[in-house]
Amino acid sequence: MKAARVLIPLVLSIANLALAQDVTGDWHGTLSVNGAELRLVLHISKNSDGSLKATLDSIDQNANGIPVSSATLTGSALSLRVDAVQGWYEGKVNAAGSEISGTWNQGAPLELTFHRGGIPAKAAAKPAKPSDIDGDWLGSIDTGRGTLQLVLHIRNTDQGLAATLDSPDQNAEGLPVTGITRSGMSLRFEMKEIGGAYEGNISSDLDTFMGTWTQQGKSLPLAFKRVKRAVELDRRLQNPSRPYPCREEDV
Repeated sequence: MKAARVLIPLVLSIANLALAQDVTGDWHGTLSVNGAELRLVLHISKNSDGSLKATLDSIDQNANGIPVSSATLTGSALSLRVDAVQGWYEGKVNAAGSEISGTWNQGAPLELTFHRGGIPAKAAAKPAKPSDIDGDWLGSIDTGRGTLQLVLHIRNTDQGLAATLDSPDQNAEGLPVTGITRSGMSLRFEMKEIGGAYEGNISSDLDTFMGTWTQQGKSLPLAFKRVKRAVELDRRLQNPSRPYPCREEDV
């Protein structure tokens, strides 16, 4: 009987070891948060004692090497705790060891599936027939401390609309717009690097966008007007109108 009692726990331990998957390496997944998508890369390796260690990258937030406080694998169940962002993950590794499906918790549970390997390279967008809103659009936003001029550049590609944003008063050019979509006469774009988003309506004459800019929980009205010629855009930026986004002093 004693031999049997010793043998059963030993057999169970061996079975658990056999079920444990090798999850070391890189994993990629996408987290959907309030309509926005955040690409994540999970890096898992082992300590000298065989225990797991990991870091997490949030590509669209430019946050790399976020430390994973603890990473444990029991059979096919993977648990991660990320104290730096007060989040945790519970997932299950599939039999092939190619996918981890589970839930990310950070105030609310969200589905998150990791796939083995880094983020697949995305084919470069190619120019396509211009849409009816392609071109340059000039707007200004009142920050409460002054007015900032903004220039939105839209172009159509074989993968849909693409855009960049300039903030001349801040000497910032070519800021990436991470997602721009059009639905009928509605336009929406995001700028994940700065946590901003814009939602507006396109006028019937395709000459104006009227909408709202949201950033850090604050919403401000923002209208863009089409600039038909580059010369006109340069003239407007070089000859701004009051109120200026800086202090004016007569000398």
